[in-house]
Amino acid sequence: MQKRGKGFTSVELIRRRKGFSLVEAIMVVLFIGILAAVAIPRLNFAIISKHKAEATAKKIVTDLRRTRRLAISDAANNTLGYKLQMVLPLPYTRYEIIDRSPPPTTVDSLTIDSDVSVTCPGQRFFNFGPLGNLESGGTELIVSAEGKSFTITILEATGVVKCVENP
Repeated sequence: MQKRGKGFTSVELIRRRKGFSLVEAIMVVLFIGILAAVAIPRLNFAIISKHKAEATAKKIVTDLRRTRRLAISDAANNTLGYKLQMVLPLPYTRYEIIDRSPPPTTVDSLTIDSDVSVTCPGQRFFNFGPLGNLESGGTELIVSAEGKSFTITILEATGVVKCVENP
């Protein structure tokens, strides 16, 4: 290509350019900031809390089943079984799995997300005997957050744990 006068051709200018000027970088950051300022207030964070309720309900169901399984698998050595106990104060912020054989020992302690509400209409503990049945304690837990609610039910005779989403 030929040079026009004392300047450079467009191809040469593109080849010589190594980066962005400070003004161009500031304009891009400013543009992204304006987009973020407009978009963030429109995000629906309630959806995240609804999913936290579902995740917490599934975690509690898993731990209730784990407590029952521990009671069954350790039945030869532990005739008292295991229990899952919600830890005070209200609202519940954590729960423990406890080996009921003397002296009682905590097997595991788990934390409940602060965005999620867990309530027990009856007792705050669930005692599983060596046969896996629910010997004493509550039979129901309610997990809720941002309009989404789950009811966890334990059948006394068998210790089977069920979880259903409330309408």
